[in-house]
Amino acid sequence: MTTRVVRMGDRVSLHYRLACGGEEMVSTFSESPETFTLGSGEIDPRLEVCLLGLKTGDHTTLSLGPGQAFGDRDAGLVQRLARSEFDPALKLQAGHTVDFSLPNGQTLHGTILSVDDTEVQVDFNHPLAGLPLEFEVQVLAIE
Repeated sequence: MTTRVVRMGDRVSLHYRLACGGEEMVSTFSESPETFTLGSGEIDPRLEVCLLGLKTGDHTTLSLGPGQAFGDRDAGLVQRLARSEFDPALKLQAGHTVDFSLPNGQTLHGTILSVDDTEVQVDFNHPLAGLPLEFEVQVLAIE
């Protein structure tokens, strides 16, 4: 009898937890599990790689160095945009997230770093980019 392991293209049900610096960012362990297909873009590809080779029932915690989970921070993804490009009714405030609709229908998320009368500085890096993370996962099913 062979034991089935997670491979690209598999539909996987699991519980997971992400923590950074001892602070839990997200966890499904007290909720319903997540189900997704590896390689479909539903989760970051760097996290998908961590799941490859795991078996149903595996429960593991991985320490991911800065940049391993959501990539390294990229200074080029911090942009200064003209205030006039934003809806005047939109309340722009440092720390808030803004969404931009792309021509291909996707949404790009950015975090406002600063606002003045003429410009808005927006960081398009993932909020966890460049940070060390703890990724705990328990595989419940593989299809």
